[in-house]
Amino acid sequence: MTAPALARELAEMISSGEAVPGSGWVAGVSAALAASLVAKTAARSDGWSDADGARAQAIDLRDRLLALAQQDALAYERALTSLERRDTGLARALARAAEVPLAIGEAAADTSLLAAEAADRADGSARADAAAAACLAAGAAQAASRLVEINLATVADDGRLARARRAAEAASEAAQRALAAEV
Repeated sequence: MTAPALARELAEMISSGEAVPGSGWVAGVSAALAASLVAKTAARSDGWSDADGARAQAIDLRDRLLALAQQDALAYERALTSLERRDTGLARALARAAEVPLAIGEAAADTSLLAAEAADRADGSARADAAAAACLAAGAAQAASRLVEINLATVADDGRLARARRAAEAASEAAQRALAAEV
């Protein structure tokens, strides 16, 4: 399948009338794509002494984020089922559902931080890909933070919300550093 055909198929799946995949899945996949750009940046940077390690780390983040995206789709389906049934365990299901977007947000922040490092150290034009990756990952971290907030709306003073917000802030700061790096 060609890249344009794959992109169209993915866009069609996301824009369907089905609830799943939802924004948590999209955030996870977006951050995974950002990690893939970091891996590409490292692969194209012969002059960067730590490129192999950065590439391995980016691939690990990519794989973790793809797995988290799938977990998010399952958790979201469970929460929707509880909501439809007016299940007494809805608050518990939503609190549990906050765990996955939190993990997505934290992994997205790690991706943005790695991308900022790549934007600083990678070879020439590959730095632009790293800066773009940092921005994509920061957006995913912001989206994940919002989902954590929504899922924990019925729970007072849950520390996971502060963690999600810290991850989104760290990702945003890393993206700003990446954008400021010389190309």
